[in-house]
Parts: sequence; structure tokens; C-alpha cells
Amino acid sequence: MNNSQLLKGTLEGCVLAILNTKEVYGYELVYLLRQKGFNQVVGGTIYPLLQKLERQGCVTSIKRPSEDGPDRKYYTLTAKGQQQLAQFDKEWQTLTTIVADLLHTNQ
Repeated sequence: MNNSQLLKGTLEGCVLAILNTKEVYGYELVYLLRQKGFNQVVGGTIYPLLQKLERQGCVTSIKRPSEDGPDRKYYTLTAKGQQQLAQFDKEWQTLTTIVADLLHTNQ
């Protein structure tokens, strides 16, 4: 099975979940996702997703100076983003219950 297809459907919810815990900049988000086991995630996937979420009003961003180079763009979850995260969580719980039931039907 191609893990990238599974990742595509869940990455947005995972990004929202991380942003629900703290404000982060793009590369930090990639690092945090990799720490959680999303080893295939790259900036080229995350940055367009963050832009989409910002256009949708789910996140806001602010540029802040960095000690290590150019300014960094930090992202924060909005109220709309929290609603979207709650919806994702509800749908995820339903989906995992259905899949677990299917996988264990004949056992």
C-alpha cells in the first residue's frame, strides 16, 4: 500500500492538531511531524498546506525575527481551525472504528 495516499488524507488534521497545542513556524512543523513518525513529510508538502489553511481562515500567521537568519513565519490556529480540527477528530474516530471493525470481522 502507498503510505503517501494515506498521509494525504490525514496530514491536514495532524497539522491542525499540532497548531492547536502551540504556535510554530513551517520548518518546526516539519520537524514535529517527523518526530511523530511522519518521516516522508517535507517542506514542499507543508508550506502549500499552510497557505491553503490560511486562505480558508483556519490559521493566521505573523513574521518574527529569527536569531538564525531571515524572519520566520509563525502559524496559529484560529477559532475556525479549532472547529475544523474538532470535525476532523469526529470523522477520524468514526473512520478508525469502521476500519477496525472490518479488519477484525472474521477473527
